[in-house]
Amino acid sequence: MDESEAERVIRVVVVDDEALVRSGFGLILGASDDIEVVATSSGGEAVETVRRERPDVVLLDIRMPDVDGLTVLRELRTMPDAPVVAMLTTFDADEYILTALHSGAAGFLLKDTEPEQLAQLVRTLAAGGVVLSPKASRTLLHSHPGNEAAVDEEAARVRLLTARERDVLVLVAEGLSNAEIGARIHLGAGTVKDHVSSILTKLRVTSRVQAALLAQRAGLLDGRPRSEAGR
Repeated sequence: MDESEAERVIRVVVVDDEALVRSGFGLILGASDDIEVVATSSGGEAVETVRRERPDVVLLDIRMPDVDGLTVLRELRTMPDAPVVAMLTTFDADEYILTALHSGAAGFLLKDTEPEQLAQLVRTLAAGGVVLSPKASRTLLHSHPGNEAAVDEEAARVRLLTARERDVLVLVAEGLSNAEIGARIHLGAGTVKDHVSSILTKLRVTSRVQAALLAQRAGLLDGRPRSEAGR
């Protein structure tokens, strides 16, 4: 493998309390030429393993007996050049998922994700995309606590976006990376990056996931502001 090929390999660490899950994910992802599982660990060893291996992506079990996955996530997010972290869960209505997303997780994967989909989801994460199960997204978003005034305030923030920024936000919510968004609407990746930065500032959020959640709650993905729906 030459240097250019080596640079494109996505380094992954899998953290789960079950050895079978760790080995299974390792075998599936290791079959892809552009992904390398550099280490697996239980929760108690996760932070040290990530510090040592410096992965691009961490797949982190949300519920572990030795240490809480949310605690590990928060520690990982404080690292310089923190890796992208996606949570692993066995069911898509896990009450901890929303907390994880607001704590900086870039999405989540179900442990029974089809093997042929797993590698592509990791590529999406490494490219800066958002990974959310559609069914779980609906569950989370519809159960989001908040009164009508709060939803109206979120819709008002969405209306601060330009038409192009709203287009970009919809594609962010679909999980596309900057490069994929650029290809879809014929913009350079740098221009898309600038749009995403402006979107996060105007929406007063700190991550693409939070922007996607706000857009859904405000009704942007339904094609109409939530403040105008159902009145």
